[in-house]
Amino acid sequence: MSFEFNGKTIETTETGFLVNMADWNEDLATHMAQMEGIELGERHWDVINYLRDEYLNNNEHQPNNREMVKAMGAKWGEKINTKTLFDLFPLNPSKQAGRLGGLPESRRKGGY
Repeated sequence: MSFEFNGKTIETTETGFLVNMADWNEDLATHMAQMEGIELGERHWDVINYLRDEYLNNNEHQPNNREMVKAMGAKWGEKINTKTLFDLFPLNPSKQAGRLGGLPESRRKGGY
């Protein structure tokens, strides 16, 4: 699969993840989010940047939703739950935010 962005063909997997992580930038993320009906705000970027940081700087770690709840609750200084993240990324926060962040599809098997 692919789509056009700023005069360039962006290749994606069947599930919409970038084939080439080097294609990613914030403008592309904004465009991809708009294609999914999401307007990225500050909290969206907090989640996306957290996932990118974990992947790029922590041995390609891909946090699950539970880890994300803890990290974002600490960052935002409030108690949150998975609903808070699903309100931001309704198709599954760890997968959808990772896709918008230009990361590869999660290799997690599920569970805890």
